[in-house]
Amino acid sequence: MSLILSRRDLNFVLYEWLKAEELSRIPRYADHSRETFDAALDTCEKIATDLFAPHNKKNDQHEPEFDGETVTIIPEVGTALKAFCEAGLMAAGQDYELGGMQLPVLVEKAGFAYFKAANVGTSSYPFLTIGNANLLLTHGTPAQIETFVKPEMEGRFFGTMCLSEPQAGSSLSDVTTRAEYEGESPLGAQYRLRGNKMWISAGEHELSENIVHLVLAKIPGPDGKLVPGVKGISLFIVPKYLVNADGSLGEHNDVVLAGLNHKMGYRGTTNCLLNFGEGIKYQPGGKAGAIGYLVGEAGKGLACMFHMMNEARIGVGLGAVTLGYTGYLHALDYARNRPQGRPVGPGGKDPASPQVRLVEHADIRRMLLAQKSYVEGGLALNLYCAKLVDEERAAATAGDADAHGRLSLLLDILTPIAKSWPSQWCLEANNLAIQVHGGYGYTREYNVEQFYRDNRLNPIHEGTHGIQGLDLLGRKVVMKDGAAFRLLGERVRATCERALSTGDTQLASEARALGAAATRLAEVTKVLWSAADASVTLANASLYLEAFGHVVVAWIWLEQALVAQAALARGASGEDETFYRGKLAAATYFSRWELPRVGPQLELLATLDRTTLDMQDAWF
Repeated sequence: MSLILSRRDLNFVLYEWLKAEELSRIPRYADHSRETFDAALDTCEKIATDLFAPHNKKNDQHEPEFDGETVTIIPEVGTALKAFCEAGLMAAGQDYELGGMQLPVLVEKAGFAYFKAANVGTSSYPFLTIGNANLLLTHGTPAQIETFVKPEMEGRFFGTMCLSEPQAGSSLSDVTTRAEYEGESPLGAQYRLRGNKMWISAGEHELSENIVHLVLAKIPGPDGKLVPGVKGISLFIVPKYLVNADGSLGEHNDVVLAGLNHKMGYRGTTNCLLNFGEGIKYQPGGKAGAIGYLVGEAGKGLACMFHMMNEARIGVGLGAVTLGYTGYLHALDYARNRPQGRPVGPGGKDPASPQVRLVEHADIRRMLLAQKSYVEGGLALNLYCAKLVDEERAAATAGDADAHGRLSLLLDILTPIAKSWPSQWCLEANNLAIQVHGGYGYTREYNVEQFYRDNRLNPIHEGTHGIQGLDLLGRKVVMKDGAAFRLLGERVRATCERALSTGDTQLASEARALGAAATRLAEVTKVLWSAADASVTLANASLYLEAFGHVVVAWIWLEQALVAQAALARGASGEDETFYRGKLAAATYFSRWELPRVGPQLELLATLDRTTLDMQDAWF
């Protein structure tokens, strides 16, 4: 059994539930079949298993070091990334013209899940680069794509995104990095940037020939002052090394590493404080200030950057899932092999009787079942979102504006859930994995303590739970007069109706529970927005996000249960029967143990409670 991911579960989600093979009907994916999809997954699994997983612990124990001049990273990272790039995986989802495979997003993300689970620190470098390239392919000029994206797809350049600043944190309206216009260049409008960026993952290293920073900065007004708020925020390409017209590397840009941040997890990824425009060591063209090239329109930087941010949010959710998933598999393996204690009941108190394996204790099975419900539910949710991306793009290409609009709305409302729910509950899976291991779980000799530390960052990455809650309740559920909320509700109701029509008692019970929770969620949403004061509506948005997420994952589990029950009805046997019964057990667990959490949460929200809003600083 792989301790990274379950291939059987991946196959179930991809082929039995989401019908990945049907994507080959889309012209872009016409060359593909299950055979090519499996080949891609096989490649990902092998490289992740052979080259990423073996140095995961070493990456954690020997984190990058900065001596004031150079960042040193253990050599295994470069070896693994070279294999990743040589396999063509950097461009797996890109057009053939870019050297890509034109894999569906669904299959690409399923394959990449192996790398996130095997070694989240090393995998950060290529996945940030892919997000960087995707943004430039959407908003960059042909010259920018030729100069920066093509080398990224070849694995010669890596990429980052630079948003936060020491004084701003998540409040992007408070960024003070300034960009002053210098003139036109073959790569577009050229600016000089000055400022500091904080928490920049993969911001400095020697793993690639160049690093392409995507930097948010403000263009000053006519009076030379920065406009408060988000107005004037623009997006710039700021390479570590300037690139000459023939593609060769030129001068070192005025970008320097001020220091590395040392986090509790993700230790294998350099996390940097970068100074732009210090003009002490490097002055390109004999002038201080980092040279940057405008991406898209001036003043529209946030709109461009959120193309990468939304992709990153789903990616964070998938990363949280995989860390929870590998932790679950490690806990399951430990519980199946560790003898400890004796069974409860007659004969169990006899000290002369042999010990039983941990998995034979009901409380251990409870913890394992909770983990299974979190990680398999989270994986299915994130891959469902990946398929929505494929369908949305296909609708756009086909000119089907109505279908494209519906799919975009579904993605919009599910994105904060896909990011935050796994970041909370797959982290809880890691917590339970430690508990299953007992005292050994807290030691560095076992892997589960590292998985927890690595995953603890995901509730913060790409927007905290609070930010995602405000986004969901403050924007997504009410946008276009609640259109996205209604569309999601229609899909949930359709699933419930299918479950009720099967005649299966357990599926019907789960459908009724889900239907009631979804109805109450809609009622409470109306109550929240009936409040005269928006601050009251949004005061407990994080709780709303948690309740909403549990309803969504309960729906995802009912979808999976329908597929599993149908397979059993067709006569599945042997290992397949065992697998499907495990799916049904996890679906039942989530419906009986997890979904009921939502009731009290929604009742509290319906009271428009002001406890947190009215609390005063002085009272703490």
